[in-house]
Amino acid sequence: MRSWAAIARLLPLSHHTFPSSRTRLRALGKASCSYSMESSGETIIHEGKASVIFPSANQVFYNPVQEFNRDLTCAVITEFARLHLQQKGINIVVPGEREEQKLVVNLSETGEDKMNSSPENNFIPTTAGVGLPCPEGLRVLEGLAASGLRSIRFAREVPGLHSVVANDFSASAVELIKRNIEHNDVGNLVTASYSDARMVMYNRTGARDRFDVIDLDPYGSPSMFLDAAVQSVSEGGLLCITCTDMAVLAGNSGETCYSKYGAMSIKSKYCHEMALRILLHSLDLRANCYQRYIVPLLCVSVDFYIRVFVRVFTGQAKVKMCASKQALVYNCVGCGTYHLQRMGKATSHGNNMKYSPATGPPVTSNCEFCHQRHQLGGPIWAESLHDKDFVKCILSALELNPKRFNTSERIQGVLSMATEELSDVPLYYTLDNLSSIIRCNTPSLLQFRSALLHAGHRVSLSHACKNALKTDAPPSVIWDIMRCWEKQNPIKRERLSETCPAFHILSKEPRGGISTALSDKRKQHQNKRKNISSADESHLKSFPCKKFKEGSCELGDNCRYSHNPPDETQEESLTTKDGAPS
Repeated sequence: MRSWAAIARLLPLSHHTFPSSRTRLRALGKASCSYSMESSGETIIHEGKASVIFPSANQVFYNPVQEFNRDLTCAVITEFARLHLQQKGINIVVPGEREEQKLVVNLSETGEDKMNSSPENNFIPTTAGVGLPCPEGLRVLEGLAASGLRSIRFAREVPGLHSVVANDFSASAVELIKRNIEHNDVGNLVTASYSDARMVMYNRTGARDRFDVIDLDPYGSPSMFLDAAVQSVSEGGLLCITCTDMAVLAGNSGETCYSKYGAMSIKSKYCHEMALRILLHSLDLRANCYQRYIVPLLCVSVDFYIRVFVRVFTGQAKVKMCASKQALVYNCVGCGTYHLQRMGKATSHGNNMKYSPATGPPVTSNCEFCHQRHQLGGPIWAESLHDKDFVKCILSALELNPKRFNTSERIQGVLSMATEELSDVPLYYTLDNLSSIIRCNTPSLLQFRSALLHAGHRVSLSHACKNALKTDAPPSVIWDIMRCWEKQNPIKRERLSETCPAFHILSKEPRGGISTALSDKRKQHQNKRKNISSADESHLKSFPCKKFKEGSCELGDNCRYSHNPPDETQEESLTTKDGAPS
């Protein structure tokens, strides 16, 4: 085995990924891949069902933290292949998956998700397995393949593939890809390509030449590849895109974010979800230029990157709706309160739709809560991040094959959280930020969530932040709850200056209350535990004897399952005139 210092040299040098060598080693120690040393000085890394050769020189990087990314991609493409081939009467066979009747999501061109069972045909459907080309299968492109690990894993773990193109614009990387293809014996599926990824995609924009799946996982921003990707993916095809330039997307360089993605990022607590929505806005905007639009299947923010899986469709009528799916963000620099302003408005008039600019803004010049100014961010994607039916299909497949991936447990956790998120509520609040604004201790997540539910609003957690809350409650309700919390946990208000947000927020009394239905319910249960006079025992229920199961027992509270039978006098009192027990 290679020493830790030697293995550390295999890790990426990007500061976005690992800021220090100690962090790199810690991340590597948590990875589930294995390493072996060849006599030639090369290292063979085993991940999933692939084994990849890495040269001793640090020419191609391997990132063990991205194993979760690669496992998740294999799971998503497998379910996408199931949907794609099911319509053609072809069933895919996943090794290790238990046989069970599965529900399949039918994602039509309209982008509407419906649950359908397996199609009934007059013929016996064919099957597609792993490792063999399927004539009707998926054509996959990995635009930035590096060592070819991802493409090889597709060939060895994902069924229903027609072909995989592993492309890279580095001659040494392409030579390594060819060696790894031969080493894993997947030459019948995977082809190495030496070219600019953009040119590969631009040369395949014809309707019959497009790729069904395009995977882009660059070191940094994928912005330069997005225009080619939305043109070269097939109708209803899948785009799998990773962004690792989180510093730009999270608000450190708003002007750089605008130049790459066409949106201003804001440094805020909800920056990780906003990064996802900025990328989706950029994808949709580029697709709209070609009368195409996107439908997100799964979008996650994990570790140091974001990853989106979207389908691309063509339709002029649907493209007109895209303006109403984008929104500007007004963010208060003082208290962090945010408001969204849609870019467009779509109104239904019978069978016709009328499109018009949205009206606004939703805020005044200064924040109504802390009297400070607003920042303007976006536009961002304001619709749902996930297709919950599709995500449930992935979860169902993982339950049938729990040992398929090394990171199966983490995938299940992230996807389960994604299915529980409020799909119509963009962005979120964090409890630590709300508490720091008014300078009090932080309530528990359960307490704050209960307060929102009692106020009659919906609430959920977010996969992007462990202490985040997504809710449809207006900001006024959020701050009313914090005012009530501060009354129970008072701070020293005399120390607050008149310019700080906490002074203005706490100067007002809470105006809201719990919902009417809950208030009525509480009135019914008032004094439920109040002590009642021992003289009035009519409210008590008479329980039968535990042993003889009739009437009441003379032993009272001392009644046991084993005691002497009642005397004749008691038996007479426990029977009615016709001899039946009372």
